[in-house]
Amino acid sequence: MTACIIGWAHTPFGKHPDETVESLITRVAREAVEHAGLAAGDIDEIYLGHFNAGFSAQDFTASLVLQADDDFRFKPATRVENACATGSAAVHQGIKAIRAGAARRVLVVGVEQMTTTPGPEIGLNLLKASYLPEDGETPAGFAGVFGKIADSYFQRYGDKSDALAAIAAKNHRNGVENPYAQMRKDFGFEFCRTESEKNPFVAGPLKRTDCSLVSDGAAAVVLSDVSAAMTAPRAILFRAAEHVQDFLPMSKRDILAFEGCAEGWKRAFANSGTTLDDLSLVETHDCFTIAELIEYEAMGLARPGQGADVAMSGETGKDGRLPVNPSGGLKAKGHPIGATGVSMHVLSAMQLTGEAGGIQIPGATLAGIFNMGGAAVANYVSILERIR
Repeated sequence: MTACIIGWAHTPFGKHPDETVESLITRVAREAVEHAGLAAGDIDEIYLGHFNAGFSAQDFTASLVLQADDDFRFKPATRVENACATGSAAVHQGIKAIRAGAARRVLVVGVEQMTTTPGPEIGLNLLKASYLPEDGETPAGFAGVFGKIADSYFQRYGDKSDALAAIAAKNHRNGVENPYAQMRKDFGFEFCRTESEKNPFVAGPLKRTDCSLVSDGAAAVVLSDVSAAMTAPRAILFRAAEHVQDFLPMSKRDILAFEGCAEGWKRAFANSGTTLDDLSLVETHDCFTIAELIEYEAMGLARPGQGADVAMSGETGKDGRLPVNPSGGLKAKGHPIGATGVSMHVLSAMQLTGEAGGIQIPGATLAGIFNMGGAAVANYVSILERIR
């Protein structure tokens, strides 16, 4: 690969009523460039990941990055969107600009402010990431879409409620030590497994603890070509950066296989010369716990229908064979749509430089990332390695 991450920034995720999309963007843009040891004038191109879909009244947002520093003026700036994978889509566009020789240093920002939108509108906005002719009337919105997926999975492979609760409990436990996480509370397996007033069913077999959080937040990375990265304070190389797009209608594919996810990992391993066993950790897209369960199978941790065994075994815990979502994942960290993919890259880079604090995986050398838009429609896989 021809690109490295050389700097980053990350706000806490959560409810930020005193912030705006603009203030979130400008904050991380300034901090990421400073972290990279650069000035705004050193940046050649800018990409902004911002899903929006009705969350923000300001819908022409690429130039808001320029508000961070006047020296960004006249730099190319482009907004990128690909549903819940918007952040990784922006990162991958930055890599392509560097690979093409159009830029040497690229600033990528991901942002979303969701919590200022009324609840019913949030559901409608998120449902736009599904295929409306088939799913537009789904009760409970996008949670309802994944509720149907969970129902279908249970019908094919049996009730896996224990495994979903184990995934939720693991990610909440991990999130306690993540200073950027929206929910830093260890709920435990029993709370996540049991229906209650505080943990009601939301859609199908999915309870509240199975669903990621509505969030505000931003993250940013500075990308560089490899030669320029050699003079940076740090350099995290993209060993792989793969994008696989699948059909939007779930009726055109086996939705329980997450075939686009599987193909993305297959290509990433082949093109990077690595295997699943080489990875020190994975940050994967647990928008709902059933998604993480199926992703175990798609990445090759388990055979089809056996992801629950992995979830229950503890091998994806922080001390397990392959830690998955040591950050707490979307489940605990939060899921501001446009920022999520960039956040995954920031926190994985921190793991590889040994700067991840309480969520650090000791001796991490290779990090895998899977960011998904829609129900396994937009599939982005990155494999990162520190080279400086």
